Amino acid sequence: MPEFTPWWPSRYGEGDQLGSLNEITPAKTVVAARLVRQGQVFDLGRVLDANAPHFEGRYWQQSLVSSAHIINPRRPGSGPQGWGANEINWITELVTGTLQIGTHLDGLNHLQMGDRFYNGYRLQDIAEEWGTNKLGIETVPPIITRGVLVDVARLHGVARLSAGYVISVEDVEQALQAQGVEVEPGDALLFHTGWGALWDADPALYISGEPGVGMAVGDWLVERHVALTGADTWSFGAVPGEDPTRPFVVPQTLNVRHGLFIMENLATDSLARAGVYEFMFTLTHAKTRGSTAAGIAPAAVI
Repeated sequence: MPEFTPWWPSRYGEGDQLGSLNEITPAKTVVAARLVRQGQVFDLGRVLDANAPHFEGRYWQQSLVSSAHIINPRRPGSGPQGWGANEINWITELVTGTLQIGTHLDGLNHLQMGDRFYNGYRLQDIAEEWGTNKLGIETVPPIITRGVLVDVARLHGVARLSAGYVISVEDVEQALQAQGVEVEPGDALLFHTGWGALWDADPALYISGEPGVGMAVGDWLVERHVALTGADTWSFGAVPGEDPTRPFVVPQTLNVRHGLFIMENLATDSLARAGVYEFMFTLTHAKTRGSTAAGIAPAAVI
């Protein structure tokens, strides 16, 4: 196992589990709320089903459970169509799979360097049969902050960047300048590459690679104290990446060394088409204890 120079304790303190979300203060949330003028909501999440594009080893399967329709009529006092005089029935579903699929937020217990997570937590200390006892997705609060979209596809005059295209700091700064917005501490910074259009149109091509940020942009995000980031792609960094010997190094570095949260498979098309670059960003999720990710319902509100 390679030796790493310790990156802990984090700048947010020893034992911290919130990482970059510490940047979202109550004052930051107030600033975000004041951006709402029209009440228009842009849905940034994608529909999840068994055919959703997914990384190897991940899947989602949902089965309908309708047995109540058979059992309820047999209950005492029931009618031929259901339980009770009101003949109530219901259906539910059984779900199997991973939360690392669809539009989701990675927890800081997802990626490691060797056996170390964010803030130096070790796998052998936090792993349990049911998940992890630290850094689980239940530690992530609901998020309301200022959001900024960086439309790199528009900057280059293309509908979609190509797989393996590495977004540079120059790309980001030129796009922001053209859009007339600046990045501030505590922001949610979203990247539109156009790659997300393949989600439904060509799922196999979508998962075969992607454009994404390089390490220089990763450092740029950390320097500016961005609270969380994400893109209309499935792994955030470019695939293939800048260094073929270091797979997925951008999300790994941001998660593990800096505690910067990353969202994947965002639906940024509607924002880009509308030319909306600054907005109130909201994110909620189910708090499943010890999980490495959560399916999220992110939205942009103007």
